[in-house]
Amino acid sequence: MGEAKRRKQLGLMPTVYPFDATMDADGTLTFTRAPEDAAHRELIAGALQRSQPYGAAWESQYRTLHVMHGRVDRFLETAEDVQSIPVPALRRLSGELALGRVGEGSETTGRFLPVEGGAVRLREVQHSDDGVKWDAFPVNMDPRRAMEFLLQHPAATLGGEVVATYVAEQWREGRLDIDPEPPAELLDMLESLAREWHGDTEEGWQETHLDATDGDDTDPVPVARRVAFELRQPAPLQSPLNLAFATLGNVEVTVNRENSSYSLDGEAWISYADPDGEAREDALNLPDFLDVETVPVQVFADGRVEWVDEDVPAEHGERLRADLLLETGAGNPAEWAQWTRELMVQTFESELVVPEGAELPVPVAVLLDIPLDALDDPDPLAQSFIESAITFDGTNWRDLYDEEVPQELRAYRAKD
Repeated sequence: MGEAKRRKQLGLMPTVYPFDATMDADGTLTFTRAPEDAAHRELIAGALQRSQPYGAAWESQYRTLHVMHGRVDRFLETAEDVQSIPVPALRRLSGELALGRVGEGSETTGRFLPVEGGAVRLREVQHSDDGVKWDAFPVNMDPRRAMEFLLQHPAATLGGEVVATYVAEQWREGRLDIDPEPPAELLDMLESLAREWHGDTEEGWQETHLDATDGDDTDPVPVARRVAFELRQPAPLQSPLNLAFATLGNVEVTVNRENSSYSLDGEAWISYADPDGEAREDALNLPDFLDVETVPVQVFADGRVEWVDEDVPAEHGERLRADLLLETGAGNPAEWAQWTRELMVQTFESELVVPEGAELPVPVAVLLDIPLDALDDPDPLAQSFIESAITFDGTNWRDLYDEEVPQELRAYRAKD
């Protein structure tokens, strides 16, 4: 018995389903040969649509390969020069869906695209202007020679047109804000990119910062960092001189160092483009909290946390209570006294004179406004809620934003 036949009988060979498909410039996929099972066709279609560029990205990829294979007889200097290279409207994709132990005893030619239960092996990609005559780039080109062909053109340094810019401000303890607010379909992806850029761990946070500043382990670690993401149309030519940090759909994401910065104290910001430069004080243009829908929550010194039941979905209650107890120290007299003292001193900083070591009255409870969208956010609530009122007797609430200092603190009011 042949080895291949023996392995197949033992279930060690994958089951394969051949396919052929065409894809137009907009990414529309049409099968000309495919498995009968709809689920198998969906696996193939999903893998091809995720892996194959379309629109401007297909134009960029094709023109780059065209140049790398030495098919241009003049220097390309501008985007218009690159765009003068015609791009075929159709691609023909051939291969098979392999389910089972892909790679064990099977052929390994072609590109493998992982799918549930196996992989799609893309054996050949051809292109055509009319769907009749098909061509393909050679697969055995010398990579060094191809790069020489590409980098001799000044257009290899060009980036794509910027279509949007977002600044992600991330704090060391986890809070992450993006300005301006991106569309819902981009939010999670941009947040993931920001965390990847800044490092997913405490060690990564420090390492990526030191890499960006050419610093060493003795340098202070920033409490907050900002990264400016530019969403661009695909570059005219794809080269090492204009590499994107990531691709979101049909858009490339690059990092603008000039607008990326860090803060050692949460107030003054230093540009990553000039780490030795002067720090500047500013703030990210986040939405006004007055325009954000919030939920009032009362936190008591004894550890009680109360809200109107219908205001907070039941699935968020436990996490909300735990986060607020941890942040405020409620239930622990010493921690609660320290937290409320800092709250009052910071709120009335210019209106109170508190001698060092003096004990301020300790509130019985604090009223917090919690942004509704923060309840779904995995980040800690510490940087999201707003302290709006305090009470020293559990009955009379003092507005923290009133023009008058609460009566209980007037003994420490600064004299005019």
